[in-house]
Amino acid sequence: MQIKEESDSIVRATARPESCSDDPRLWSWVEASVWTERMLAALGNGVKGGKWHSLIDKVYAPQTLWAAWKRVASNHGAAGIDRVSVKFFEANAEYYLTGLGKELRSGSYKPSPIRRVHIPKGKGKTRPLGIATVKDRIVQGALKLVMEPIFEKEFLPVSFGFRPERSCKDALRIVDNSLKDGFTWVVDADLQNYFDTIPKQALMQLVETKVSDVNILKLLQQFLDQKVIEGMSQWTPVAGTPQGSVISPLMSNLYLHGLDELLSNSDIRYVRFADDFVAMCRTRQDAERVLEVIQDWVGSHGLVLHPDKTHVGNCVVKGQGFEFLGYRFEAGKRWARPKSKQALRDKIRLLTGRLRSDSLETIIKELNAVLRGWFGYFIHAYRTTFRDVDGFVRRRLRAILRKREKRPGFGRTSRDHKLWPNSFFASHGLFTMHEAHTAASQSR
Repeated sequence: MQIKEESDSIVRATARPESCSDDPRLWSWVEASVWTERMLAALGNGVKGGKWHSLIDKVYAPQTLWAAWKRVASNHGAAGIDRVSVKFFEANAEYYLTGLGKELRSGSYKPSPIRRVHIPKGKGKTRPLGIATVKDRIVQGALKLVMEPIFEKEFLPVSFGFRPERSCKDALRIVDNSLKDGFTWVVDADLQNYFDTIPKQALMQLVETKVSDVNILKLLQQFLDQKVIEGMSQWTPVAGTPQGSVISPLMSNLYLHGLDELLSNSDIRYVRFADDFVAMCRTRQDAERVLEVIQDWVGSHGLVLHPDKTHVGNCVVKGQGFEFLGYRFEAGKRWARPKSKQALRDKIRLLTGRLRSDSLETIIKELNAVLRGWFGYFIHAYRTTFRDVDGFVRRRLRAILRKREKRPGFGRTSRDHKLWPNSFFASHGLFTMHEAHTAASQSR
């Protein structure tokens, strides 16, 4: 199998036949090696019976597996239960992918158990994360490459999470414009343990509305039924899709598609990013009615709204705001939510320990990468946010310089400010959020 040579010809499709869409940019993200013009035309015109019958050959095709492998490799993820790392797999990629293709073609492929770990979530809490083997991630990636366009054609514009050509900023722009248009009564909803509670059977039934290839369905069911190993414990989850798996984002969007359809109307403004969504209304009565609709749908689909994170409020009133995608909308302003600011401070602390022996230039270079990234996302936060961060960064740097002079302290004295004024750090290239925000505001 000439995977390496074939991979050179794998390019993203840049056009979609007019029978499929009037805007070719909508499908610029699909893998041309998988979704040919003929397949895209069939997607646009509709296949017989509305279902796709033969897709497994697309999954185990060498070019599909290679494209999926390249995406897995680019993420540099951790090793799964077999301890085979991305680096180790890369050294024998052609051999492994050839064997993987044969297993998929013969139907003998079986996923390995998932290694569960817990990642920090804040305030001592953790979030469970399932780490599949590199091989399983490649097969899931191949499945996603084949299946995603089928369901993307059905998904609505109100959904933004884990979808091609869509981002957090797009979703936030809709929220911001809706609030300016007077939709200030907001239903802020949060699904409790969403990824772990999606009913498997109901999810598979949704997949079967568009896909009838029994081999694809069997493969997907195997991934939903993967065993989980944590320490000495092993079990098979009765519901859910593992957080962190390649296929989970697509499956999670598919399951909430019905809610998107229910709430997409002219009376309200609704935006969803994965399992986080807000419904914006003009009046309290509308918001309370929408909350009842959401509660009924969620309950009838085997899900649960988080009792402490779901509420109705008028976000122009202080104390009744809501949080969405890292921001807090309250009293007519956008703020970086406290958790977002705390996460940034934690990163700054890691880079500015007083015992660091690196040069000031090196430390500032590392800081700038973090600060520029954070500012790029939170550029629309209220202006006082940035002065606070700038002051905190400089205090941390002054504390390092004090330590090097063998003086204890935290860099907060007037003498420290005279020794190392703001201009001193500016001369060393420190990125300043307040100045960047001022410059951005003047250029608008």
